[in-house]
Amino acid sequence: MNPKEIQAAALALAEEVAGPLGLTVVDATYTREAGRRVLRVVLDRPGGIAMDHLERFARAYGDALDEADFIPESYSLETQSPGLNRTLRSDREFEVFRGRAVHVRTYAPVDGRREFEGELGGLVDGAVVVTDAEGRVWRIPREQVARARLRDD
Repeated sequence: MNPKEIQAAALALAEEVAGPLGLTVVDATYTREAGRRVLRVVLDRPGGIAMDHLERFARAYGDALDEADFIPESYSLETQSPGLNRTLRSDREFEVFRGRAVHVRTYAPVDGRREFEGELGGLVDGAVVVTDAEGRVWRIPREQVARARLRDD
């Protein structure tokens, strides 16, 4: 398996393990860092995630990875929370964090604005949906999003 295939398989397995633990997989990456392979899984749960959630997942996921045995080289497994002000990078994250407070900055004006704050409504038909404090729904073309970041309020 190549690294992209390993990453896809690792993500699928992470979701299988996370579900029964009440966790949501935000992202899973398989990269080379400082000359070593790292499998990093970012997890969240309603109400926030604590260290014991990460530890329980790491034990169960490590066992599942050992059983599945699809990673041919040595690697380090890292689990982490998304953080309070996480930058959203993937389309998947725009769905995972639906309902959370977000700040979006665009490359060019969208309806005369470049900055949007409000509740994330996900990714719908290629647009990031944000509902502002006044209840106005903004549809921002995904390709125009320069930066999207969760807000901790």
